[in-house]
Amino acid sequence: MAIYPACETPRLLSGSGVRGGVNPPPASFKQRGSGLMRNGDISFWYSDCGLPPPRPPLEGDTHADVCIIGAGYTGLWAAWYLKQQAPGLTIVMVEREFAGFGASGRNGGWLTGGFAWNHQRYLDGSNRSAVQALIAAMAGTVDEVIAVAEACGIDADIQRTDELLVATNPAQMARLATFQTDRECWGVAADRSHLIGAAALKQRLNVADAQGAMVIAGVARLQPAKLVKGLAAAVAALGVRIAEGTSVLRYGPGLVETDRGRVRAPVILRATEGFTAGLPGHGRDWLAMNSAQIVTDPLPDALWDQIGWRGRELFGDYAHSYCYAQRTREGRIAMGGRGVPYRYGSRTDHRGQTQGETIRQLTAILHRHFPDLRHVPVAHAWCGTLGVPRDWCASVGFDAGTGLGYAGGYVGVGVSTSNLAGRTLADLALGRQTDRTALPWVNRKVRRWESEPWRWLGVHTLYRIFNQADRSEAGGGRDSRLASLANRVMGRH
Repeated sequence: MAIYPACETPRLLSGSGVRGGVNPPPASFKQRGSGLMRNGDISFWYSDCGLPPPRPPLEGDTHADVCIIGAGYTGLWAAWYLKQQAPGLTIVMVEREFAGFGASGRNGGWLTGGFAWNHQRYLDGSNRSAVQALIAAMAGTVDEVIAVAEACGIDADIQRTDELLVATNPAQMARLATFQTDRECWGVAADRSHLIGAAALKQRLNVADAQGAMVIAGVARLQPAKLVKGLAAAVAALGVRIAEGTSVLRYGPGLVETDRGRVRAPVILRATEGFTAGLPGHGRDWLAMNSAQIVTDPLPDALWDQIGWRGRELFGDYAHSYCYAQRTREGRIAMGGRGVPYRYGSRTDHRGQTQGETIRQLTAILHRHFPDLRHVPVAHAWCGTLGVPRDWCASVGFDAGTGLGYAGGYVGVGVSTSNLAGRTLADLALGRQTDRTALPWVNRKVRRWESEPWRWLGVHTLYRIFNQADRSEAGGGRDSRLASLANRVMGRH
């Protein structure tokens, strides 16, 4: 774990600040039990802490040592580590909206250091010890992110805890046992990951019909918008220019063309993750997958006494169409899942507004796991976009000849993965050979996604199969072979 000097940025605390001093009108509201449910407005997390003050756009042509496209976690971490290693660099970041507008300010707040991808895929052109090194490096991101947040005085509601992956029927429990065995084969220690039964789980979290769970130690819960706001402020304090409201039209070696001017730089790093498909020439690189969340009103103490969750663990189920959740700082439950997973042509949402059907599905999942919450209103719903490569495995790349680099394809585990990606991009951009630049996710070649309509048909068929498999397993069926086949066809496993 690196130790950093205190940053020269003020401590960021909870608040109700609004962007530019003007409270923007909400995207939409929907009637709920005791009032109105907010839908969109970027995310609940920004409603909680306030949008950041706007930064100026690019104003004409400029030069830099490094230009970073996208000011989310990946781009900000890359800028942070570049400045740590080479403080004299001039860095310009160009961002279409504002720093943290995308998944960085909308995700589930899971800082896990987890390795969610197919381990075997990274063995191509590599070896077992290299993959284990990647697993270990990923696990180390939890301490790294927390160290930087503490050094910079970023209050992001970070709490160290465990992750609970819960099985609610025998088929899920069987898959969970296989997953645990696989983790052990890759060297994950028992104190990092182990199984518990229904009784032990109930002492921590009371989930309806739970059969047991996998306990993963060494993770943390956080408020993602607070983290990205604080990181952007810390990066700006180091002298990095973040040009917001600036759309990239095209880019190539040495040049980024925007609607506000040109940036000439020998090193250009693309950090657009789920928005990559919107860049010319990159429409089939990564699929823009949608993930949505809902958050409840604060729960009364009597309900928390029934549910438990005193350890603020991260909670997810082990269904094929899984969910993920956290207990927030102020005692709400934020729960997410895929909902409507993909929009035709990799289109993205409008400022986080999600579909009514997605809200209905997520609310049904919440009530299925916690029946006592049926009378607790849902306060806010929103969605975001994440990047999915054709083989569902994240990567970092850099071509020293052209000076072009990229990172992404995190498939939903970007809070921690973006940190390691940013550190790796910084090493590569500076031409440094480190343990990170030798990891097997660097410069992996992945085939592109199919053209439409095959891409849309494939994703929606996959999730229909997942939903059918979950219904079958909930009724006492065995682990779905059809779901396993669908995963292989889509490249997911």
